[in-house]
Amino acid sequence: MGKTDRKRPVKKAAPKVPAKAASEGRGDARVTAHLKNGAPKAPSKPSRKNSNRQSSIILPEGYRPSENEPFMNDRQKVYFRNKLIAWKEEIIRQNRETLQVLHEDSAQHADLADRATSETDRALELRARDRQRKLIAKIDAALARIEEGTYGYCEETGEPIGLKRLDARPIATLSLEAQERHERREKVFRED
Repeated sequence: MGKTDRKRPVKKAAPKVPAKAASEGRGDARVTAHLKNGAPKAPSKPSRKNSNRQSSIILPEGYRPSENEPFMNDRQKVYFRNKLIAWKEEIIRQNRETLQVLHEDSAQHADLADRATSETDRALELRARDRQRKLIAKIDAALARIEEGTYGYCEETGEPIGLKRLDARPIATLSLEAQERHERREKVFRED
């Protein structure tokens, strides 16, 4: 076989991007998947490259998200991720201390009043720990939403939740208006 007999790989032209998809800023990969499969492809999870880029961002000391910057940009995501992780670590530290105190305080009390007080304190501590366990699950869910790119947007309406609300309650999943509607509905059902 001579040099002229070898087959050269033929480059196929990329499919044309429909005007609507191009104006929406979608890349060729989504359009190609749409054209091949006949159905829109769900957005994929952010790559490790994206999460590495976010983790390599160093926030200036005293940084606070502001309304003047684009909503949920990389700096804001890093800020909220750091805030959530610090909160989770603080809860875990408090839980360890509580467990240690409960183990040390498991002595038998001779007086019935002392025993009753100790049991009541223990029950309150265990209830608080259970609430903190549920809070950790919510923090983990918020961290997952940051990775998915859905953090900061209302689950009900899709609108931005708002930086002040997120700063006050970083695990919020509903905008203030949606939360108020939810609480009104809950109140109506409770009264029935």
